[in-house]
Amino acid sequence: MDEYNQGMDPEMRKYFWKIVYSFSFGLVWMLTMAMSGLYFRLAIIEVSIRWYNIVFYIVFLATLILLIRYFFKSWKHKFRDDF
Repeated sequence: MDEYNQGMDPEMRKYFWKIVYSFSFGLVWMLTMAMSGLYFRLAIIEVSIRWYNIVFYIVFLATLILLIRYFFKSWKHKFRDDF
């Protein structure tokens, strides 16, 4: 075995990094939305809909669409070769 190819197969390493990036981006998005929506009470509609509720849900949907777009693009194409 040479020095460069010790350990994991290069294709498996690329697949592993896709999983790690997808999981970490999804987790950061979920934690950010949960914290801003529940802890700061931006997602909770109390008496009537306020302007910050509308802004929160618009940002929520826009970032969800961007996250799903990232998932589709990263899993559709081959991954970078620099790992």
